[in-house]
Amino acid sequence: MKRLLLLIFLASLLFSPSGVAAPAQIVVSDLKLLASIGNVGEVSGIVTSGATVVIYGTKLERSFVRTINATGEELWKVDLEPQVQSIATCAAIDNTGNIWIAGSISQIPPTPTPLPSASTLNPDNVSAVSEDFDTSLRTIVLWKIDKNTQEVSKFTLENTSPVLITSIAVDQNGVSIAGIAATNNGSSGFVVSTGLSGEFGKPLSIGSESTTLDAVVRHSDGSLSVVGSSAETLKGKKLVGTTDGIIVKISKSNQVLSVVRSSATKSMRNWNSATSSLLLAGEVISGKVIKSAVTKFSSSYVPSWTHRFTSTGQAFTSGSTYAFFASVGPVTQLARWSPKAPRPLLLSFDAKGSVIAAYAAPTSQSKVLGLVSSKSLGPLCLSADKETVSIFSLN
Repeated sequence: MKRLLLLIFLASLLFSPSGVAAPAQIVVSDLKLLASIGNVGEVSGIVTSGATVVIYGTKLERSFVRTINATGEELWKVDLEPQVQSIATCAAIDNTGNIWIAGSISQIPPTPTPLPSASTLNPDNVSAVSEDFDTSLRTIVLWKIDKNTQEVSKFTLENTSPVLITSIAVDQNGVSIAGIAATNNGSSGFVVSTGLSGEFGKPLSIGSESTTLDAVVRHSDGSLSVVGSSAETLKGKKLVGTTDGIIVKISKSNQVLSVVRSSATKSMRNWNSATSSLLLAGEVISGKVIKSAVTKFSSSYVPSWTHRFTSTGQAFTSGSTYAFFASVGPVTQLARWSPKAPRPLLLSFDAKGSVIAAYAAPTSQSKVLGLVSSKSLGPLCLSADKETVSIFSLN
């Protein structure tokens, strides 16, 4: 009897699978169009407040903000700077529901009043733009829009060179802005913070020749994490690739504590998105191959998990769960997915980094522009075709 049981046991081993079965591939679902919201050259991005979508951007060199509901109906619109050239490039919502929008603004120097007979030469009959405008946009501007009255408060900080604001983060203690400033030798990244009353602190420059900052995260202890790219030595950390993706830790007292560089040699790297949970995304260019990297970091900037996907490069993250990029090739975890042209793809990950769901925008949408999440609306994907920017959702 014992021998019979032993034979049965050995037979079960011989005919059992030699390994764990591969997980079933995920079927990609279609994203649903929520609304088309404007022209490609006018819309900078979106944020959400409950079930309301806040749209911001610049039209005819004037910055604006407007809101729509979940059906795409416009609720209100405000011109942020109707008299002065400006651009609105990033936004955030504070915990009371007020809207904060950051950008750049020109300063109009005093000029003599022209004679009545004077006329402006305009041989091509283009729309008139005041000659007084400083096209360099050297002043940082922060607009606060009251959630109830839509009243606009404006705070500014002059800079000595042109600036581009790339990211804003806000919490109950203040606002932090990251951006890029022109220098004599190229560009530097910079970070500046302000209280909720608009009193700016001293900007902190990072790099001086070939550094950009693309996202900023505020932490509960008052410190910041900023991410971007650099091709120069920072805090003693030398260049590894052609251009490295960088993560910079900044103390509450506005000092650089550490710099973490990407490790890919002979590659161009950049982190262009970061969340409060330190889910980062960015591009990796090695020769002619372009990929999007999605990596979850610990609070000490140690990678927990990472993925790379063949794409057009730029990618966006939300929370600790979602990444959005324009896929141009197969994704191992997905069934029947092999786009021949860029197609926006939203992936959902579990805590270990496994892909657990996938959603795609229509093939007409070739550009990815942003990703935000709302408790009421879920993840909202911002993408565009050749002319129009649209918002897509899961439902």
